[in-house]
Amino acid sequence: MSKQHEIEHKSGFVSLIGRPNVGKSTLLNRVIGQKVAIMSDKPQTTRNKIQGVFTDSDAQVVFIDTPGIHKPKHKLGDFMMKVAKDTLKEVDIILYLVEANEAFGPGEQYIINRLKETSTPAFLIINKIDLVHPEELLGLIDSYRSKHDFQEIIPISALSGNNVPVLLEQIKSHLEVGPQYYPADQVTDHPERFIVAELIREKVLQLTREEIPHSIAVAIETMKKREHKDMVDIQATIIVERSSQKGIVIGKQGALLKEVGRLARADIEALLGSKVYLELWVKVEKDWRNKPAQLRDFGFRTDEY
Repeated sequence: MSKQHEIEHKSGFVSLIGRPNVGKSTLLNRVIGQKVAIMSDKPQTTRNKIQGVFTDSDAQVVFIDTPGIHKPKHKLGDFMMKVAKDTLKEVDIILYLVEANEAFGPGEQYIINRLKETSTPAFLIINKIDLVHPEELLGLIDSYRSKHDFQEIIPISALSGNNVPVLLEQIKSHLEVGPQYYPADQVTDHPERFIVAELIREKVLQLTREEIPHSIAVAIETMKKREHKDMVDIQATIIVERSSQKGIVIGKQGALLKEVGRLARADIEALLGSKVYLELWVKVEKDWRNKPAQLRDFGFRTDEY
C-alpha cells in the first residue's frame, strides 16, 4: 500500500438505530455481504451490539446494529435500551432507519428526541421504499425534515439492495481520514461462538412463529474441531422460560428441534467453512430475562449486569 493511499484512507463507526423490525439487521447483512446479524420478522431480534465491518480500497466502516428502541418490560429490555442509547455517543454517524410505509408517530418522536440530545450527525434512512408510491415517499421525507435537521435523507430497500451503494458513498464522504481498525477480510468483531448461537436462535424464531416470544436464548456448551478431520462438534442448549415452550421447541417426536438443527447447521457450515456436527438440547430457566446473573451467562453485558 502506498503512502499516499494510507493518508487518504477513511474510517469510522456508524450505528444503526430505529424502532423494532425496521430492517437494521437486513441492512447490515446487505452491506457486509454475508450474515452477521440474525434476521426475523418479529421485533426485538437483536439484543447485543452487533459490529459488522465493511472494508474497501479507500475506507473501513464499522457498523453497530442496536436493539430496536421500545419500552422495556423486563431487565433484558432495560439492557437492550441501554445498549441502543449508549451507541449514540460512541459513533461518528447515526443511521436512523424508518419504514416507508409507516406514518410518523410517538415512537419516532421518542427517537428524534434522543437524536436532539446528541451532537452526532444523523442520516435518515427510509427503508422498504418498494412498498410505497414515490409521491407518498416525498410526503414522508417532508414530514421528517420538519422534525429534525438530518445530515442526509436517503431512501433505500435493504432487502433488494436498491440505493444501498449510494448510502455507502454518502457515509464515506462524511468520515474523516483514519486508521484501519480491523483486517480487511474481517466482517465482525464477535467471536464465532456468539454468531453460532445467534444463527441457532434465528432458526427457532423462524420456525416457531408466534408460538414462542422472545423468551429464548442459546448457550454454546462446547465447540471443538476434531483432530485430523474437517469437522467441528458443537453442543448447544436452547433456553426457554416455561415447560410449555420447551414442548413447542422440541416439537412432535422431536421434529421441530431437528429442523432447527438442520437449518442452523447449513448456516454454521457456511460461516466456519467446514462440516458441523450439531447437538441441541432444550432447557427451562424460569424468568431468565429478569435475572442479571443469567443475563451475564447468556452474553448480555453492561456496567449494571
